Amino acid sequence: MRRWLIQLRKEQQLTQQQIADGAHIDRAYYAQIENGTRNPSMAVASQIASFLHINPSLFFSEHLSEPFEIALANSPIIVAHCDLELRYTWMFNPHPDFNINSVIGKRDDELDVNEGTLALMKFKRKVIESGEALREVIAFPLSEGLLYYDVFGQPMFNQQGEIIGAATASTQQS
Repeated sequence: MRRWLIQLRKEQQLTQQQIADGAHIDRAYYAQIENGTRNPSMAVASQIASFLHINPSLFFSEHLSEPFEIALANSPIIVAHCDLELRYTWMFNPHPDFNINSVIGKRDDELDVNEGTLALMKFKRKVIESGEALREVIAFPLSEGLLYYDVFGQPMFNQQGEIIGAATASTQQS
């Protein structure tokens, strides 16, 4: 079951029918995708993702290559994508204070408001506006205290070469 997809649909106050219509697919097929009994093709995942403003790779994140997943699981590295409105469209290996199911579709300031989240939003805006890769150390107040992350960000482009968001890789500093 794709709980993150169900939660995202409910947060946006949409029905399965509305998403199916928006993605130009049958509602029963969408229900099977949401329930996890069918996997969408990349084209269908892209249609649903476009309608919901998320990254289509979310549908396939459970199929990440084993070496990548093993290398990053429980590591101090967080990888994420956001759209032009700074809403998360994909995330891998979030800090334990954050539930991956509650992050998708939200901005940092909707998850928590502190100097770290505001600095991260400013950083991502700068990446998107400049169109350049940037790097900055940002401090976040988390459950185990103030943690410093070395954040690397770069713009994400669509096939037409237009900036559609930012990708970040954040490494916790010792």
